Amino acid sequence: MDMDKVDQIIDKHNCEASSLIQVLLDIQGANNWLPKEALDRVAERLQVPLTRIQHIATFYKAFSVVPKGRHGVHICLGTACHVRGASRILDTVQDITGLNPGETDLDLKFSLETVNCLGCCALGPVMEVDGKVHGKMAPAKIADVLKNYD
Repeated sequence: MDMDKVDQIIDKHNCEASSLIQVLLDIQGANNWLPKEALDRVAERLQVPLTRIQHIATFYKAFSVVPKGRHGVHICLGTACHVRGASRILDTVQDITGLNPGETDLDLKFSLETVNCLGCCALGPVMEVDGKVHGKMAPAKIADVLKNYD
């Protein structure tokens, strides 16, 4: 990640340590993950111990300290989705992308995650890509959905 971009984000928040989480969220949003160099720069500029920043970055699920794909694919495995065939949806996504849950492809195109609930149980089984919900999914529809993401 370009450190000038990190500096711009920090400056936007007036170099205030109280803005640490928002700074990390902005870096995550701009880069899809939190590179070590960016965390070092945040620690230096906000005068916050790096260990504290690393604790926060690894505690909250909103953050990733490993590279993530440009497109986050989430498969709901909650009860309502499970009984409607969520495991088949997950299997198909895995077959198409070659990913297991928690993995990112080498091109940094997709990251695959499973979740316990997306809050739209009536639409199950549900797949979410970049925050867009795709409900009543069937294995035959998955390739068409994923091809829309470059």
